[in-house]
Amino acid sequence: MTAAFFNTVRKVSLVLALTTPFAAVSSTASFAFSSEAQQQCTGDAFRLCSSEIPNIPKITACMVKHRADLSPGCRGVMDRDLAAQKSGKLAAQ
Repeated sequence: MTAAFFNTVRKVSLVLALTTPFAAVSSTASFAFSSEAQQQCTGDAFRLCSSEIPNIPKITACMVKHRADLSPGCRGVMDRDLAAQKSGKLAAQ
């Protein structure tokens, strides 16, 4: 793979690392990804929702919209995290 690709991955990872904690404590954030979801879904986010990066709520909406196209690992962890978020458990972690 090219150096430009790795540079882009590094930049997006940095953006996600910096914005995720803010999204987790922000009162306007609708969903905060777990670290496992970030690991499982980064490739899917690039593949399916790159136009939405770094806007986490838009990435989330895009990933939900493309649920059928997600990798099995990403789909599983997103389903679990979304269910936990709906029941209020993710925010407590």
